[in-house]
Amino acid sequence: MKYGKKYAESVKSYDRAKQYDAQEAVKLAIENAKAKFDETIELHVRLGIDPRQADQQVRGVLVLPHGTGKTKKVLVIAKGERADQAQAAGADFVGAEEMVQKIQTENWFGFDVMITTPDMMGVVGRIGRLLGPKGLMPNPKSGTVTMDVAKAVSEVKAGKVEYRLDKTAIIHCPIGKKSFGVEKILENFNALMDAIVKAKPAAAKGQYVKSVSLASTMGPGVKVNYNKL
Repeated sequence: MKYGKKYAESVKSYDRAKQYDAQEAVKLAIENAKAKFDETIELHVRLGIDPRQADQQVRGVLVLPHGTGKTKKVLVIAKGERADQAQAAGADFVGAEEMVQKIQTENWFGFDVMITTPDMMGVVGRIGRLLGPKGLMPNPKSGTVTMDVAKAVSEVKAGKVEYRLDKTAIIHCPIGKKSFGVEKILENFNALMDAIVKAKPAAAKGQYVKSVSLASTMGPGVKVNYNKL
């Protein structure tokens, strides 16, 4: 793979094999974000568990102390009072069957998160095959199927992230923007790592956290000394 000039320069600026303390790793990740836009800083955590086992799943949601730096567009599928509450809480789009039909017939996906009330899941389920592959299907575990739609909307707008294990036993999650600076990114990092450690399944054996790294959107990865976390 051929990398760009800025990437190559970043790689030379630090030791890629070394594990850095969290604060130093955050600093390096920010320094290596050399693109002209405000790059996202991402956390990648490899866990020593088997994602194929039902009793070894790691998944949860967390409102980061300083958010992610990205304002997500929220669609709420609800009726009556709940729809009014969602609107008041700042949802970008609110509706019921007509919104589901819009997605179905127009292939419209002008939103980042869908929230719905339990009674509307039957309607939403009709387009599950469209929502699923895009990671947009509402789920009680991620707090997107709930009667308290106002709280759910507020949390998403405040910077709620969902962390979950992928098929290769790695969690990938954004923890802010380069412009946040070291202190805010570090606080978000610590909050997310704390949540991941607390989410350790009872069935997990051996070393739980295998590796931790930080990287900007266009920059190389920086290894974090996870033994000190």
